[in-house]
Amino acid sequence: MAALTAAPPAVALTTDFTQSELFAQIAGNTSLSASFWVNIALAGLAILLFVYMGRNVFVATMMVPLVSISSYTGLVSGLTVGVINVPYPGGGSEDVLIMWGRYLTWALSTPMILIALGLLAGTNLTKLFTAVVMDIGMCITGLAAALTTSSLLLRWFWYLISCAFFVAVIYILLVEWPKDAQAAGTAEIFSTLKTLTVTLWLAYPVVWAVGSEGLAVLGTTQTSWAYSLLDVGAKYIFAFLLLRWVAANQNVIGSIAGGSLGSVSSAD
Repeated sequence: MAALTAAPPAVALTTDFTQSELFAQIAGNTSLSASFWVNIALAGLAILLFVYMGRNVFVATMMVPLVSISSYTGLVSGLTVGVINVPYPGGGSEDVLIMWGRYLTWALSTPMILIALGLLAGTNLTKLFTAVVMDIGMCITGLAAALTTSSLLLRWFWYLISCAFFVAVIYILLVEWPKDAQAAGTAEIFSTLKTLTVTLWLAYPVVWAVGSEGLAVLGTTQTSWAYSLLDVGAKYIFAFLLLRWVAANQNVIGSIAGGSLGSVSSAD
């Protein structure tokens, strides 16, 4: 989307644009709005598919598409977007459409993904709690980076803090939980999902850095599509692979942590 013209805001999110105007801006950019509608459609299909697949399923996994369809509806309606004056290296700045609703999605959906992985690995509550807290910290400080307009230095300092939280999450995924999964007998599927998750999640801070919120190598629409495509893999493909494995390995699931994995049962 082309830059939106508005007076530099006194606070991060400007009020110079009404929700209706933001909605019209998004609807007027076919490619940008499509990056939202694709995920709304996929989230809806994922919900139907996962309900069909699920007899004994992780509640955490089922929550991922439910959160996503709500979040992307907020984005496409203009409810969870705003315009901020983003400072760039070199001293310039530009009014940019910021999709802050994505951070709200990530703060809710990524902990669900980690809970599903932690339960699959049969990890203990301390490691699971640590991973979730670090993950939420990563999302909140990432939002702070996106909304900080007072100082370019502080904007990127928030980004580095977010990355530090991310490193802690990656450490748990790559070092701690594989050992737990080996002991639980779920090492093979955990390794597949861990690799998928870590690979895709590593791309998010890269997109931020080169996208419209960072160095603006990518425009707003390109940044949105990059995030949307990453969400498809990190959420829907992840959940499908996990639920397919769960459906074929009910005996293993029942044995992990005495069967108390936060699963729900439905009638045959």
